[in-house]
Amino acid sequence: MIDETPPVIYNPEDVLRKEARGLDNVDLGEVQEVSPEYIITQKGTLVVDKFYIPKSLVERFDGDTVWFKITEEEANKYKKHGTKPLG
Repeated sequence: MIDETPPVIYNPEDVLRKEARGLDNVDLGEVQEVSPEYIITQKGTLVVDKFYIPKSLVERFDGDTVWFKITEEEANKYKKHGTKPLG
């Protein structure tokens, strides 16, 4: 079965610095950037996880939170680890 749900329409500037959540209310951090293909979120302060989540996985944007149709396990496929530079 092909998912024929129409894409969610939002202004990329409106989602910056908004909370990102997945299925079962999984915390995906805060939206840091919107690229042509991905919404990039960041979670953590000293140890930083960045998620490069395809825009096609956006379920909805309610004005405060960007909701993705993705589980925590699926989100881990899009995660990159790093440390935040000090200073």
